[in-house]
Amino acid sequence: MIVPVILSGGAGTRLWPVSRSAYPKPFMRMGDGESLLYKTLDRALRLADGGTVLTVTGRDYYFLTRDEYASHPAADLDRLPFLLEPAGRNTAPAVVLAALHALDQCGADAILLILPSDHLIRDVDAFAADVACAAKLAADGWLVTFGIRPTAPETGFGYIRMGAGVEGFAGREVAAFVEKPDRATAESYLLSGDYTWNSGMFCFRADALVAAAAETCPDVLAAARACHASESGQVSPVEFSREAFMAQPDISIDYAIMERASRVAVVPARFDWSDIGSWKAISDMDAESDAAGNRVQGTAIVVDSKNCYIQSDARMVAAVGVENLIIIDTGDAVLVADRDRAQQVKTVVERLRESNHPAATVHSTVHRPWGSYTILEDREDCKVKRLTVKPGHVLSLQLHHKRSEHWTVVHGTAKVRVGEREFLLEANESTYIPMNTVHRLENPTSQDIHLIEVQCGDYFGEDDIVRLEDRYGRVRNKD
Repeated sequence: MIVPVILSGGAGTRLWPVSRSAYPKPFMRMGDGESLLYKTLDRALRLADGGTVLTVTGRDYYFLTRDEYASHPAADLDRLPFLLEPAGRNTAPAVVLAALHALDQCGADAILLILPSDHLIRDVDAFAADVACAAKLAADGWLVTFGIRPTAPETGFGYIRMGAGVEGFAGREVAAFVEKPDRATAESYLLSGDYTWNSGMFCFRADALVAAAAETCPDVLAAARACHASESGQVSPVEFSREAFMAQPDISIDYAIMERASRVAVVPARFDWSDIGSWKAISDMDAESDAAGNRVQGTAIVVDSKNCYIQSDARMVAAVGVENLIIIDTGDAVLVADRDRAQQVKTVVERLRESNHPAATVHSTVHRPWGSYTILEDREDCKVKRLTVKPGHVLSLQLHHKRSEHWTVVHGTAKVRVGEREFLLEANESTYIPMNTVHRLENPTSQDIHLIEVQCGDYFGEDDIVRLEDRYGRVRNKD
């Protein structure tokens, strides 16, 4: 029984300004309009016996991930359980917790297929064939990883040195895991033919992984068992005690288990693969290029320029007489970078975080469990948002001490509570919510509703939301 386990989260700092901590790389959309997370789910559903796919993600990403899954025509949300992490952690705790959960729910012989949610694989048939090879090894008790045949002396990846073939199976023993090399060493790896890139994807029986953890990292296993025992909620989503979760060691599955365990094998991949680790990687694959090597996603005019990649969500971008540039415009931020220095974008995010700039975390459009809002204007004396509320969803019952609000419906019918009064608000109708007044907004219809919210006062921070009731289990969190 193959049970894919999707690991979803991460900051994706090298893909700023599209990837931000509140909307990280897995949710980025490729040129075909599908997100990396959607593509990962699609691969997982093709391989999942019985349609069960387990996802380990952060609590803040749960509703966003669930909405992405719901858009897949083959997805049965009742068979897509979630384990929710209360904070960011490394891969060893995530994978061991997934194995313990699978032992309880699926049995000891469940074969886990560990899939990071931010990889791009186009040849799904070849991927399925390699997974079948890995599953046979896993059924025999091997811990299996997938090795990517290197196409260049890449210094940004870890490598695997392949050993002897595993008799009776389409795989080879892992002779060693190798850290990211310098260029000269990477060139020697490429020439030898004995090395693969470490993909970060794995396949093993749940009981074999737990047994290996008992030998190689008993501290990780003990902390994971304590965290597993703190599970709360229904079958899905499963949440953990924050204290128990944070007591787990911060370590990757590579260091904790794979590099120390016996009977570790690698399946050399026959499928194409990219971890989409930089804007250069995206610029090399996304969109058709013109005669000068320029690629454009969105709206742009390119004059006497070559080898540029331009992506714009809304605004017109014009490039004149430039070469080898990456230009990314998200409406609230613009990145201009030399293609060959695209890895340094993470330094921009570090500086934004040092200055507590919101562009490190959120976009001008912010996703919430009930829908989303887009900031249209943010001044000292007012803040203007456009809200979209999904059918059947409702914002929390709340009040504000430092601001009043005006709501104008531009599309649909909203159910509104202001104080003790409840009423319907139609398109082109407005209402006023004074400071310190309990209020709530609901969509009772089968279509999205859109409205403009104008906030007036002297403070517009999200921490001025006093939440009294909330369908989504938030208490004084950002709405």
